Amino acid sequence: MKRLLSIALLAFAIFTVGFGRPALAGDAANGAKIFSSNCAACHIGGGNVVMAMKTLKKEALEKYGMNSLEAITTQVAKGKNAMPAFGAKLKPQQIEDVATYVLSQSEKDWKG
Repeated sequence: MKRLLSIALLAFAIFTVGFGRPALAGDAANGAKIFSSNCAACHIGGGNVVMAMKTLKKEALEKYGMNSLEAITTQVAKGKNAMPAFGAKLKPQQIEDVATYVLSQSEKDWKG
C-alpha cells in the first residue's frame, strides 16, 4: 500500500511540474512601466481603442493566437495592422518584459 501511494504521489508530482504552465521569463514590473509609457494609450486596461474586439484580455489573446510570449514579443517588435513596430525603439528584454506583463495581466483580467 505504501509503495502504491508513493508511486501515485510521484506521478502526481511529475505531472504537476512537467505539464504546468512555464514560468514567465520577463520582468512584469518593468513591463508595466514600459507598457504605461508606450502601449497604454491604445491598450488602457487591456482594451484596444483602435480595434475593439482585439483586446489584450485572455479570451481575445487565445482566440487570435496571441497567448504566448513568442506571439506577443513578435507583434510588439514587428507591429501589425494599425499597431506600430517597437523593435527599433525598445530593447529585446524590454519587449519580453512587456509581453510578460501583458500575459500576467490577462490572467488577472487586467485587475490589479
